[in-house]
Amino acid sequence: MTEAYNWQQLERAADQPIWITDDEALAQYCKAWQALPLIALDTEFIRVDTFYPVPGLIQIADDKACYLIDPLKIEDYEPMVQLFRDPSVLKVLHAGSEDLELFLYMLGDLPTPIFDTQIAAGFLGWGFSMGYQRLVEHALDVHLEKGETTSDWLQRPLTNSQEHYAALDVAYLPALCQQQQAELAERGMANWAAEETALLLPQMPDRDPDGVTYYQRFSQAWKLSPERIAALRDLTAWRERICRQRDTTRNKVLRNSALLDIVNKWPTTTQALSRVEDVRHQQVRQDGEVILGYLKTAAESAAAKPPAPIQRPLGYQWNKPLKALKAMARAKAEELNIAPEILLRKKDLDALIRTENQGEFSLPPSLSGWRKEVIGDALLEKLQSLEV
Repeated sequence: MTEAYNWQQLERAADQPIWITDDEALAQYCKAWQALPLIALDTEFIRVDTFYPVPGLIQIADDKACYLIDPLKIEDYEPMVQLFRDPSVLKVLHAGSEDLELFLYMLGDLPTPIFDTQIAAGFLGWGFSMGYQRLVEHALDVHLEKGETTSDWLQRPLTNSQEHYAALDVAYLPALCQQQQAELAERGMANWAAEETALLLPQMPDRDPDGVTYYQRFSQAWKLSPERIAALRDLTAWRERICRQRDTTRNKVLRNSALLDIVNKWPTTTQALSRVEDVRHQQVRQDGEVILGYLKTAAESAAAKPPAPIQRPLGYQWNKPLKALKAMARAKAEELNIAPEILLRKKDLDALIRTENQGEFSLPPSLSGWRKEVIGDALLEKLQSLEV
C-alpha cells in the first residue's frame, strides 16, 4: 500500500489548481511525479461530431496539489510518455476507458500500471459501473455536484467553476485507491482486480482500422445470403475508413439501420437509395454512387473473398441452461459480495456455449485468469451435466 494521500488537502487544493501551459513546466512536473508512488489521472474532451476525441484538458493530482495541463498549448508530450511508462508510478483513474483512448490518440502511448476505481468498486460489492460522484459519496461521505459535465472544454479561459470541477475529478482518486487497495488485499482480491484492470490496456488500440470485421456485429443479419453479407461487410468497411479519413461519426456517414435497410432493399439507383429510411439526401449526393457500387460488385466480392458467416443467435433450447448458469453465477457473486456483472458477463456465457464440439465444451479466453478459478471451472462442469 502507498503512503497516505490526504483527500482533504487535495480537496482544498482543487480551489486553486495549478495550470501547466508550456513544455518546460510539463517536463519539470513529470520528472517530479516519477518520484511518487502514485498519481491520479483524468481528462476532459469533446466528441460530438468527430470520430476521434478532441482533448480539452488533462488533470493530474499528486500528494500535494491538483494540476490542469492545457493540450491547446503543450507541444512536447515526451516527458509524459516517460512518466506513463514508469512502472514504479501507479496511475489511478476512474472508469478510465475513454481517458485511455484519448491518451493513445494524443500520445501514442498508454499509462501503466493502472488502477481503476470503478472496477475495484465492483470487486468490493460497492456497485457495478459506479459513477465518480456516487463512489466519492459512498467511500468518503462527500457530495459532489455534476454541474460542468456538459461544458465546453475547448473554450479559453475556462471558468472558475470548470477549473474547480475538473480538479475535483482527480482530488479524491488517490484516497479512493488507497482505501480500495486495503480492502481488496484484506479480501484476497487484489490480484483479481489488478488482472481485470490490466485487460483495459490491450483493448485500447484500434484493432480493425479497415473495418473488415465490423459487419459481424450485425447479429440480426445472420440469415442473409453470402452476396448480401459481402455487401454489408464491404459497406461497413468503407464506412470505417471514411469516418477516420473525415474524422466524423458513423451516423453522419451512414447509420447502422440504414446499412441494414440498404442490403435488404438493394436499391439500384440513387433515387431508390434516397427512399431508404435513415439515408439523408446529403449522403446520397456525397456518397450515393459509392454505396451503389458496393452493391453492384457484391457477388464478385463474395466469390473472390467469401465472408465469414455472422454468428446466429443461440437457439431457444439454450434458455434453460443459460438460466441455470446465470443463477449459479449470481449465487457465487453473492457469496463473494462482488458485483454479479463483474464476475460473469453475458458475452462470457455466450462464448462458453459456442465452444461446443460434439457435446464437449471448453473455457473461452474470457473465462480464463481469475475467473477460471472462481467460476469458470464450475460453470464448465455444470454445463457438461445439463441436458440441452
